Amino acid sequence: MSDNVMHVSDQDFDMQVLQSAQPVLVDFWAEWCVPCHMVSPVVEEIARDHADSMKAYKLNVDDNPETARKYAVMSIPTLIVFRDGREMARVIGARGKDAILREIQAHLAA
Repeated sequence: MSDNVMHVSDQDFDMQVLQSAQPVLVDFWAEWCVPCHMVSPVVEEIARDHADSMKAYKLNVDDNPETARKYAVMSIPTLIVFRDGREMARVIGARGKDAILREIQAHLAA
């Protein structure tokens, strides 16, 4: 995992994600999920490219079922952009960088 993508848990989700002054991209994933491993480098690249305007976290749904349940994450990988404590965009399934950016780009601008 890169320096631009950190881990978040049920315990610190509110503080790290919902109370963040910057938009936050959260990658809901699991160790056993092959598509999750395919999208992970894409998330890291997006996080690196947008490090000045957003934060990025990974949340393991097996270890943190409460947050996954709260946001109705039924399929992984699921990427959710949060801004000002609210969900702004959601991308479900493994997609390429361009497809993901099309869905989330507008919510990353300051």
